[in-house]
Amino acid sequence: MMTNKSLAVVLVSGGLDSMVAAARAREDGHGLLALSIDYNQRHRIELAAAARVADTLGAERHIVLPLDLSAFGGSALTDAIAVPKQGVGPGIPVTYVPARNTIFLSLALGWAEAAGARDLYIGVNALDYSGYPDCRPEFIAAFTAMAATATKAGVEAGTGGDAFRIRTPLQYLSKADIVREAARLGLDAGISWSCYDPAPGDRHCGLCDSCRLRQRGFEEAGIDDPTIYAARP
Repeated sequence: MMTNKSLAVVLVSGGLDSMVAAARAREDGHGLLALSIDYNQRHRIELAAAARVADTLGAERHIVLPLDLSAFGGSALTDAIAVPKQGVGPGIPVTYVPARNTIFLSLALGWAEAAGARDLYIGVNALDYSGYPDCRPEFIAAFTAMAATATKAGVEAGTGGDAFRIRTPLQYLSKADIVREAARLGLDAGISWSCYDPAPGDRHCGLCDSCRLRQRGFEEAGIDDPTIYAARP
């Protein structure tokens, strides 16, 4: 049942960043419409984590939308390409999923317009990340402009209506800052999932880019890491 709170659509992947972004939306006073995409990713364990996050944060509704991006391939997360384990390097890595945030935000925008929500939250970060182009502020600004011209609500906002707002509360936070923010919000980071290449026993591999960034964030924040890793760099 929907509440009288203003609604926000939140992209919930199951990762630490999206969990903190969703918690910030709740802190901002929004009722949460949680959207997770089942894009036939190899690390599908994150969908179970997304369900835990949505439930823990009291989402008004949680949609897991099927969208098989493995039909396109082109990424180590959707195709038979090895996930790099040598550490975060320069350039855009093979774990980049072509146009993923553009696709996901477009779906979130569609739900937001249908539900009468005007705030969309996404846990993108431009500091401690793997070099993905769709995590940058420039992308968010461009998508916001597109939302204003591609939707009925956006057009009406130009004549006195309420414009869409793409909220990126983690945009300029380091991974250590995000870990501290999770602690401030009283979140159990252990229910989130970050690994690109899960090890047997539902453990984080500990060596992929995402695991390395997660480990470093907890270490630099000086907060105990609840994550179970199969290995450490």
